[in-house]
Amino acid sequence: MAEDSSIIKQKPVKKKVAQVIINIAAWICFLLLPFVFFSRPKESSFLPEQPITFYFVVSNLLFIAFYYFNGYFLIPRLLARERIIFYSLVIISLMIFFGMIPRLYDYLSDSFLHLPPSPWRLTRSPGPNLRRPILSPGSISVFLLVFVISTGVHVVGQWFQSEKRAKEIENEKLSTELSFLKSQINPHFLFNTLNNIYSLAANQSDKTAEAVMKLSSIMRYVLTEAKNETVPLEKEILFIKHYIELQKLRLTEKSCLDFKIEGNPEGKQVSPLLFLPFVENAFKYGISTRDSSPIKIAMEIKNPEVHFLVKNNKHNGTLLKRADNTGIGITNVKRRLDLLYPGKYKLDIADETASYTVNLNIKL
Repeated sequence: MAEDSSIIKQKPVKKKVAQVIINIAAWICFLLLPFVFFSRPKESSFLPEQPITFYFVVSNLLFIAFYYFNGYFLIPRLLARERIIFYSLVIISLMIFFGMIPRLYDYLSDSFLHLPPSPWRLTRSPGPNLRRPILSPGSISVFLLVFVISTGVHVVGQWFQSEKRAKEIENEKLSTELSFLKSQINPHFLFNTLNNIYSLAANQSDKTAEAVMKLSSIMRYVLTEAKNETVPLEKEILFIKHYIELQKLRLTEKSCLDFKIEGNPEGKQVSPLLFLPFVENAFKYGISTRDSSPIKIAMEIKNPEVHFLVKNNKHNGTLLKRADNTGIGITNVKRRLDLLYPGKYKLDIADETASYTVNLNIKL
């Protein structure tokens, strides 16, 4: 457990380190853009003159500060809270400020700080008729680029987080619903089986003790294996065999059971207790002490599909019992198939006047 907790702690740290590295790499690329795309005299070196370098550092530090200020303060505090007008006014004010950065820099340089001039002044020849715009188009262009990237990265990041949270909630709901469905199966199955054993005990049958042992074996499987998401198909088949053997204890000479398994189940996993409701339904409504009661249960395993067939007759006596049927079993398994095997199964149920047939094809 200590090792697991240390691994969990390491994951956020590694994620933060990766984010820092990505941010540094992105800003390095951003700062190199002027040297890559802007033309220079052939005799000039890759690095610009010292005056331009100083201004370049100052202005880009401000752009970097705006990137994080917009992403981590303005968007969460204003845009995310739908204060769109106030957010827009702040962005427009900042755009005007960044557009005036060259003039402000030159003004402070001439009046107070005596710093090297900005490229704004170096690229223009002085003259009395020179009229420069108040706002620098270059600075505004860079500001808009940083603004779009900052907002886009934050919005996309929030979208991914929302999708992740939605998926986590969906998975949690799915897990909760599946657990609820399984918890319905166990008492439903146990209720029907105890009724069968009660009938044997009431008739003082010698098969009562054997039935209790069979039930113990079945419930051991339900308690140990059914809590898992999937189980080996061969274990599920063995569970069905044990259940059928338990049901045989109450069958009369009127009943005829045909149970066959074809194919190799090794290496296949299946959701536990998936086939039980169909088998249970056949024994519950397909048995009669007066009329012929054939029940056919067959499973054919062919990669990658499993075909499961259950067929039984319907009798007048058992039709009257439908008023007591809660319908949990069949409805339950349909919902589980929808959740666990979407698009990977086909279930056909033929509820006819004299027979009831279930055909299930599922890709495991």
